[in-house]
Amino acid sequence: MAEDKTPAEAKTPAAPPKESAKAAEKKAKPPALEEKPFADFIHQDYLPALKTALSDQGIEDLEVTLQKQKLPIAGNGSNSECWQVIGKWLAGKRQFNVYFPKADIQGTRAFSCSSWGAKPSTIEPFLIDERKITLDLLVFGVVQRLNAQKWLAPN
Repeated sequence: MAEDKTPAEAKTPAAPPKESAKAAEKKAKPPALEEKPFADFIHQDYLPALKTALSDQGIEDLEVTLQKQKLPIAGNGSNSECWQVIGKWLAGKRQFNVYFPKADIQGTRAFSCSSWGAKPSTIEPFLIDERKITLDLLVFGVVQRLNAQKWLAPN
């Protein structure tokens, strides 16, 4: 006896087998660098990339660290501390700070710079118009800001 299939059913190929869970995991996109925990991202990715970018600009004795400190503004009576990426060079004569009030690169950020060991006179918003902050954007922002200060190239 012949099977009772319509011509359309007879021509329909069998569905491919479903992917196993392991195969799906292998194809899953790895998380972005920026999704790492804050301290891991800063230490493993941001500080080395920042140091390399500024070295490419001619800064040879750069020391960059991540510290939790009070804001270094003259007359600041606040006891609040925030995370700061601190970069110093020329034997400490030039310094910049990138502030992260919350341990989150996507959160609020600020920037300051100072020279000759003085406390910065202002703290400026840093990369506030960007929707998503990336490693490259954080590095570019510092290089751009220091270049605007005329600290990377002569006038």
